[in-house]
Amino acid sequence: MALLGRPGTPAGEPHRRPGLLADFILGSQDGLVNVLGVILGVAIASQDIRIIIAGGLAATFAESISMGAVAYTATRARRDHYLAEEERERREMKELPEREKQEVREILERWGFVGAELEDLLAKIVSKEKAWLEIMMAHELFLAPVSKEEARKSAVVVGLAALVGSFIPLTPFLIFRSEILYGIAVSLAVSAAVLFMIGWYKAKTTVGRPGWSGLEMTAIGMASALAGFAIAYAVGVA
Repeated sequence: MALLGRPGTPAGEPHRRPGLLADFILGSQDGLVNVLGVILGVAIASQDIRIIIAGGLAATFAESISMGAVAYTATRARRDHYLAEEERERREMKELPEREKQEVREILERWGFVGAELEDLLAKIVSKEKAWLEIMMAHELFLAPVSKEEARKSAVVVGLAALVGSFIPLTPFLIFRSEILYGIAVSLAVSAAVLFMIGWYKAKTTVGRPGWSGLEMTAIGMASALAGFAIAYAVGVA
């Protein structure tokens, strides 16, 4: 049986959903990097495994909940913005039809249509309100529709990804409870490896060189974590 792709795509041609991929990368990277920075700072400043684990767990759950909430509100804001612009375009199509037709004409000209072919296609588009409106939204305002479900899915994916990512730097301290320095070394190594894999996967599923993308993600993530560690360490020393 053929797989179904997104609405409007041919059957048998499945597509990955870029929004969910971006949500996964955002949540996992943010959770890992932030918690790693907190744990390293606490580990160096306190040398107390109970405080390290308590701080790591607090940061883990606070991070996952806050990231999920931010993803939800941000996606809702994009949906509200789209609906407001859609309503404005619909109103202008009725009140200023000639101006809006000219904007469609300019879009078609960008695509290489000229002369009678352009005018014929323009007449067909503006005769269908839905087609007219969608072209204006996508190719004049460069906005994509956002469904109600996307906000919930984004919140769940980002929140869970942040939770999983946060446990990656924390787990070595749960395993090596009596060897804090060993826990720090393992946490850094595992976190760097996971960041590399996230960057590698991103390039494999989109565009770019997987190896370079992995190194870039590792460098950015580790630099951010070490910056957080430096601040926590300085405060602890002070």
